[in-house]
Amino acid sequence: MRPSGRNLDQMRPISIETEVTKHAEGSCMIKVGDTHVLCTASLEERVPPFLRNSGKGWLTAEYGMLPRSTGSRMRREAASGKQGGRTVEIQRLIGRSLRAGIDLVALGERQITVDCDVIQADGGTRCAAITGGWVALRLAVNKLLKAKDITTDPLMDPVAAVSCGVYAGQPVLDLDYPEDSEAGVDGNFVLCGPKLIEVQMSAEGSTFTRDQMNELMDLADKGVSELVAAQLEATG
Repeated sequence: MRPSGRNLDQMRPISIETEVTKHAEGSCMIKVGDTHVLCTASLEERVPPFLRNSGKGWLTAEYGMLPRSTGSRMRREAASGKQGGRTVEIQRLIGRSLRAGIDLVALGERQITVDCDVIQADGGTRCAAITGGWVALRLAVNKLLKAKDITTDPLMDPVAAVSCGVYAGQPVLDLDYPEDSEAGVDGNFVLCGPKLIEVQMSAEGSTFTRDQMNELMDLADKGVSELVAAQLEATG
């Protein structure tokens, strides 16, 4: 029995509210159970120096957790003068994932920055950030298309991510914090349509078989299909 009472292949409730901020070209609040992440996409008519005059655009991402997004207050990273290794790893993952689903030539010489701020954390924050980040990105690109600043849609299939793991000896979908903290095996699966972008799998205090890996992949496919349905509904 899972702590939440969910079935092994059951996602937490998913909701995506769009246009939640006034100034960002694209924004949403994604809620996956008790994990809530604010995602915004900002357009800039410039690119990093290494892409100037290349005809290609760029997409980058930043990630952060608010001090009381967790059970006890965390110190702001700005107060220590640097980002932690976990933050850097996650925002690079978000950037890589979203870039895999966009044609940077069709985007033109402009940059989109996707910011993901965790308001409340209960497991799976990086997966929610990727999923919500794509929604914010979709809305920002829609504005470029509407204004005829670009003529070809640079976005390919939706990009979404979900966590899976082995909890109490059983493969389970969409780990919340009580499961994530106890799982012998856990992983994050990032997909763009039917194709994999990235899989992060690790075992701690346990091991997993090839058959279990295949079961986790099947669970990830099911979870991502539900997330994509929510993304498409939110973006119209």
